[in-house]
Amino acid sequence: MSKQIVAIDGPAGSGKSSVSKQLAREFNFGYLDTGAAYRALAWLVLQGLDTRELENGAFESNFDYQISTDADNFWVRVGNQDVTEAIRSTEVSEAVSAVAQIPTVRSFMKRKTHEIAETCTKPGIVIEGRDITTVVYPEAQSRILLTASEEVRLARRSKEVSDAENVHAQVVKRDAHDSKVVNFTEAAPGVALIDSSDLDFSQTVQVMSEQVKHDLKAAHDV
Repeated sequence: MSKQIVAIDGPAGSGKSSVSKQLAREFNFGYLDTGAAYRALAWLVLQGLDTRELENGAFESNFDYQISTDADNFWVRVGNQDVTEAIRSTEVSEAVSAVAQIPTVRSFMKRKTHEIAETCTKPGIVIEGRDITTVVYPEAQSRILLTASEEVRLARRSKEVSDAENVHAQVVKRDAHDSKVVNFTEAAPGVALIDSSDLDFSQTVQVMSEQVKHDLKAAHDV
C-alpha cells in the first residue's frame, strides 16, 4: 500500500470530521468523510429511489456519487446536483441508519472508499467513519478510535443543531442503530483509543497528530 492511510472511527459528536480535516491540513493529506456517501444515498432514497434497489445492488448504476478530498474545499455531489448541505438535513439524518445497515450498500461503500482514496493525488489521506479501522482499511498505517462521553457529544452536537430532540436522535439513537452493524465504541486490536471528553479542539488535534506521527514512523521503520 503506497499511499499513507489514516483511519479514524468514532461515534456521532466525537469530533471526527473537524479533527480529521485539521489533520489532513497538517500532514498535507487528502480528507474523506465516508459518512457523506451514506447520507447522499439516503438523500437519493428520499428523492424517490426504490429501496428495493438497495437490497439487490441495482442502485449502483443510479448513484453517481462524487466527493471532494480537499479539506479546504469540501463538497458532495450526486450527478450534477450539489448536495453538500442537503445531506445534513434532519430528514436525511433520520433515514441514513436504515440505509447504512443494508449489506449490499456497505459492500459498495467499502469499494467506493478504496476507489476514492486511490485516486486522491495527495501522498496520504485521512479517512473518517465508523468501520474504517476494522472493515474498510484494517491495513491502514494509522488507526484511531476517537471517542467522548455521551454528555460531551450531546453538548457538542447541540451547538450545531438547535432542536434538542433532533440532537438526541442524531447522536444517541443513531449510535444505537449503527452499533448493531459495526462496533465503533471499543477499539479493536492495534487501534489507538483517544478520549476527547476532557480535551478542547486544539488539544484533541495535538494528541491525534502525535499518534499519527508515531504510527506513520512505526510503519515506515518496519
